[in-house]
Amino acid sequence: MSGHDLRDSAEARVAAAYDSRAAEYVEIGGRIEQMDDRDIELIRRWRDETPGMLLDAGCGPGHWTRFLSGSGRDVIGVDISAEFLRTAGENHPALRFEQESLAALSAADGSVGGILAWYSLIHTDPAEAPAVLAEFARVLVPGGSLLLGFFVGEPREPFSHAVTTAYFWSADALDALLADAGFEVTFAERREREPGEMSVRPHGALIARRVPWAG
Repeated sequence: MSGHDLRDSAEARVAAAYDSRAAEYVEIGGRIEQMDDRDIELIRRWRDETPGMLLDAGCGPGHWTRFLSGSGRDVIGVDISAEFLRTAGENHPALRFEQESLAALSAADGSVGGILAWYSLIHTDPAEAPAVLAEFARVLVPGGSLLLGFFVGEPREPFSHAVTTAYFWSADALDALLADAGFEVTFAERREREPGEMSVRPHGALIARRVPWAG
């Protein structure tokens, strides 16, 4: 675990909520085959266009980490849920998984080529989101890429997620935060989910490039 202490924090409560329902989550959404084909294609394309080490930030049971490791890619999965990480380690023993806060990653400055944060910020209090994005910027190489997935709605508005309170975002609201953290958005999409998916809430995705540091 990183030096960031999860005890008695909002993150600890989120971790406990997911720990208590990890088995259920894995059953209904812990395999790539259960994912939307459009998500798979977007993440595949991003992976193949993003050089360097990849970080699966909020990796859950590790299915996307495994997907990112295709073609021999160097990838690390991090999450705050011990139960998710236990499952990830059992199902994908050749891959590396760590229990870390997204606000205090152990990766060195400028050491990561790309970060996948697929629905990883939805439970982060909006007031804390800038700190997480700043941490992503810290560990990315100049020109590195961030792919975010989120639920579209009134920005920062809480809603009753199946596991614990989550927050809506919009592309415009995230664009502003990403700019402040040193990113430039290069791709954005919004689309409706199909009936029968894990969630029918509108989906959003952004790809942002880490602006090279001023010299």
